[in-house]
Amino acid sequence: MTSLYDQLGSMTVIVADTGDVESIERFKPRDATTNPSLITAAAQMERYQDVVDRALERSRDEVGSDDAKVVARAIDRLAVDFGTHILAIIDGRVSTEVDARLSFDTQATVAKARQLIGYYDEAGVDRERVLIKIASTWEGIQAAGILERAGVHCNLTLLFGMHQAVACADAGVTLISPFVGRILDWHKKASGRDEYPPEEDPGVLSVTEIYNYYKKHGHGVEIMGASFRNLGEILELAGCDLLTIAPKFLSELRDSGGELPRKLHPDKCKHMDIPPLSVGKEEFDRMHAENRMASEKLVEGIEGFSRATSALGELLENRLAELEGGGARRRRVAAFFERYDLDGDGFITREEWAGSDAVFDALDRDGDGVITPDEMAAGIGCAHCLPELTEPR
Repeated sequence: MTSLYDQLGSMTVIVADTGDVESIERFKPRDATTNPSLITAAAQMERYQDVVDRALERSRDEVGSDDAKVVARAIDRLAVDFGTHILAIIDGRVSTEVDARLSFDTQATVAKARQLIGYYDEAGVDRERVLIKIASTWEGIQAAGILERAGVHCNLTLLFGMHQAVACADAGVTLISPFVGRILDWHKKASGRDEYPPEEDPGVLSVTEIYNYYKKHGHGVEIMGASFRNLGEILELAGCDLLTIAPKFLSELRDSGGELPRKLHPDKCKHMDIPPLSVGKEEFDRMHAENRMASEKLVEGIEGFSRATSALGELLENRLAELEGGGARRRRVAAFFERYDLDGDGFITREEWAGSDAVFDALDRDGDGVITPDEMAAGIGCAHCLPELTEPR
């Protein structure tokens, strides 16, 4: 019997939501996407230590003695190095993220994107195989429009509402990434419901609405559903242009059989009564303010991605110190944990993490929904840091 994975792949492009080259080698998706928290997880693995070390050494040579500048350069270099490794395995594209801390600065986002694509150019990578990932703020969407007109393709992430989707279409971006699971998280918390059937899942309904709008009005923007909480969400979006899926769900799809009907199809949208929308800056701001879910999740997502970038920086600072004879590992791991433990209760919840679901799941070794100090220390290879991490604050 044909697996659900193969059936899904016949109607939807499957993207691996991981920075782990081993997982990508196993599942052979067409495209892949990374972010700082995924890269942080991969950078902990012994097999990639030489990649990390080379990025740091090269950055030191390029920027000199300023450790902060070395680490900042190494973050970008490492993102491109992992992207290049991934592109050697897959046939399609890899998404590489602009620092989320620049999300409300159009010109800074454009400059960072050009720097990243320049590194790919140096590595001999065809620009058609790279998507620059940018948060779907108004400023980020405008930056993407500038980049697209210059031949740099963009993936607009942290997208939660129709106003963002329409603005992205108007800007001519290549791809958008609506966050299915995070929309569900918000609605479960707001409504007090423990679960939603897949066909009523608010995240599924949001992606379906965007898909129907784009296909009805002939927008060529690709739609890539992201951030899934369960297999039902994925199956309910069969037929979406792309779906980026964590390895645990890719395994479930590969190990499961049964018939998978196509749920989304462009032909079904032709006769739908869906009026066109016009979303300029004023309309975008109004719609965004009225959509509490989108407003809250966008800010939360940017903060989470920013923390992930800062955490990756701390990891690289620690490794740089080790390479150059330093010994600040205990302090840095403690700071790493405290960065995410926002309420100081000694546990990191999924809501506090707000970074990659795949990395949270990897660190949450017992699957109880929180990351403890020992899980964090084990996850970053520093069990001897536990006394400092667990002492009262």
